[in-house]
Amino acid sequence: MNRCVAIATMAACLASGTVRAQSSVTLYGLVDNGITYQSSSTTLGSTTGGHSAAKMSTGVWLGSRFGLKGAEDLGGGLKAIFQLEAGVNTNNGTSQFGGGMFTRQSWVGLSDPLYGVLTAGRQYTAYYTLLSPFTPNNWLTGYFGAHPGDIDALDVDYRANNSFVYVSPEVYGFMVGGSYAFGGAPGSLNAGSNWSAGVRYGYGPYGIAVALQRVNNSTPGGGVWGAESTLSNGGAQTAVSAINNGYKTAQAQQRVAVTGGYLTSEWNITASYSNVQYIPGVGSTFRNQATFNTAGAVLRWKSTATPWALAAGYSYTRATLSNGIKSAAQYHQFTLSQYYFLSKRTGLYAVEAYQRANGTTLNDGEIVDATASIGNGFNNSPSSSRSQFGAGIGLIHNF
Repeated sequence: MNRCVAIATMAACLASGTVRAQSSVTLYGLVDNGITYQSSSTTLGSTTGGHSAAKMSTGVWLGSRFGLKGAEDLGGGLKAIFQLEAGVNTNNGTSQFGGGMFTRQSWVGLSDPLYGVLTAGRQYTAYYTLLSPFTPNNWLTGYFGAHPGDIDALDVDYRANNSFVYVSPEVYGFMVGGSYAFGGAPGSLNAGSNWSAGVRYGYGPYGIAVALQRVNNSTPGGGVWGAESTLSNGGAQTAVSAINNGYKTAQAQQRVAVTGGYLTSEWNITASYSNVQYIPGVGSTFRNQATFNTAGAVLRWKSTATPWALAAGYSYTRATLSNGIKSAAQYHQFTLSQYYFLSKRTGLYAVEAYQRANGTTLNDGEIVDATASIGNGFNNSPSSSRSQFGAGIGLIHNF
């Protein structure tokens, strides 16, 4: 019996020592629920049968989630770090994405103040990380305010499986980063992979960033987006909308984006430009490269005397002529947001958006009239017509 007690005591001491070695572990999360309305709703790929719709929606301002993150001091400034983050549909309690639990983020890495941060797992790409301080979803939400269909991946929906990400420390205002994700497709290192690289510069309240991203379909030669493609959610290709539905069988996607702005505690002014290319292969349903250019700007004001924060934004997206299209698709989008701080952790919000589409686009190999699809929240329920109005209200709490 004494031997058993001694062994148990030793085990407890070892366990407690492990806990003391861990510098910090934090449980965090947020819950966001609201009601949204859209003037016209149909299924993706359809241009008829649209009806107005009102529904309860989760994660309009920010995606509902909970997670764990931590760091252990290894000495000399070096730290072991990790993050596990699960997305939750708080309307029904299910996981945000199928196929797992910690599908928002799940990575481990090393951090050093002199050499930067290297992480491995499912995580945001270097492309998003470097551009993100100046993107429209920060103040307008990605649900309503992302550029149409989130075609340039400036919203938070793009996370890469099987990826390594490196971000340097800031040196004289400059920060660089790069990422690579292994596709894992048998017989090909390139199929299903993605990579990105970028640089950001900041001087006081001013900043600018530029980044490039290449995403490869794991289906050789293009076609149905393969489940092994790393930039996906539960095997499904992300950010397919009425804007780019005709090009979802691309062999590869390539994006170049520039973001910048002026950020203070009261005023934020940001602007962005992106060039997105859909590159066909022998298995694609289109024959010529399709390119979309988007420019946008956001103005945000936060009162220092009241609990209000207000923002307004505009973006313009235009496709190039290709694949027999004679009138290029164009999308004008206007977004407003209002946020009222009940406390530092809890707030009420409202968001409104309007989009107008013109020209023609490609849909399953056929040339059709371009239809509206606001932001990133209506990708699966676009308008059946050229116009769409949407609005939402909700409550968010952080813990």
